[in-house]
Amino acid sequence: MRRQMRRRALSSLKELDAFPKVSESYVETSATGGTVSLIAFSSMALLAVLEFFVYRDTWMKYEYEVDKDFSSKMRINIDITVAMKCQHVGADILDLAETMITSNGLQYEPTIFDLTPQQRLWQRSLLLVQSRIKEEHALQEVLYKTLLKGGPTALPPRKDAAMEPHNACRIYGHIYVNKVAGNLHITVGKPIHHPQGHAHIAAFVSHETYNFSHRIDHLSFEEEITGIINPLDGTEKITSKHTQMYQYFITVVPTRLVTHKERVINHAAGSHGVSGIFVKYDTSSLTVTVTEQHMPLWQFLVRLCGIVGGIFSTTGMLHGLVGFWCDVIRCRFRPRQPREDMQVRGPMNATNHHGPPGADPGPQE
Repeated sequence: MRRQMRRRALSSLKELDAFPKVSESYVETSATGGTVSLIAFSSMALLAVLEFFVYRDTWMKYEYEVDKDFSSKMRINIDITVAMKCQHVGADILDLAETMITSNGLQYEPTIFDLTPQQRLWQRSLLLVQSRIKEEHALQEVLYKTLLKGGPTALPPRKDAAMEPHNACRIYGHIYVNKVAGNLHITVGKPIHHPQGHAHIAAFVSHETYNFSHRIDHLSFEEEITGIINPLDGTEKITSKHTQMYQYFITVVPTRLVTHKERVINHAAGSHGVSGIFVKYDTSSLTVTVTEQHMPLWQFLVRLCGIVGGIFSTTGMLHGLVGFWCDVIRCRFRPRQPREDMQVRGPMNATNHHGPPGADPGPQE
């Protein structure tokens, strides 16, 4: 009984076989078929390798949601070099709530404003990348994953001991501020906390020493992410005016829109203000979560099967179509063979006979 049941099961299973079984003696091979097969196998191998690289690659997924954490602080990372001595400049932040945040987290380092050839090459490369990012927004993701991931994104340090005196001040560090709009000031004099407003002590600084030529090596918000190039990184402004104001306007989240303007302070001409560098930032109620995603293995296998099956089907149809048209062209333009005159020879067709026409020649011996 068990053997019969097994035989019935095997016979039922054989009936479900949908794959053709053709003997090799009934298969006709041709040069065109071999050429098409070679092209098909080469295409499948190439696309399979490319698909494997796609499988190994990752992409960034951006998710937007409302930022409900209003009580936490926002971090501002600063690395700016100003062409003035450190005792003459000061930095602080005044937010929308009239809260003055002093620069306790910032450090003032005397340095040289002019860059070394290596540093100048780094800055030019950074500015070139910035210009390309404005044209191709997807380049930022490529840089995040490949070029600058894990590599240094800060200005290279000076390797040689400079013999020139320090004529500039590097202001770097980070400050924690409220999640409201604010204004970062870098101007003449050290900031002081005043109950009735905002003040800088600049009484003992001569106007001839004012020089707000500056270079923004790095300016970012929240935690620093390796590989991310921020909109103002690499910005450099050189001026010959002593009373110059630079203003930068930044939208932090979700889109980083950066504009700037500069003007000379001249009270006689109606251009009022304070000389210095001002970065006015505004925050958004949205937050962006960036995650790195990878293609699952099952999806890779499905795409691979689609490549193999699609190429087999497409090349089969193309081969059949080309063969059909080749047969049509051969039949149409094949030269016609001349017809042979049929000559039947025999005793019944003899022309030599005796008697008048129509007479019976009589029996022949």
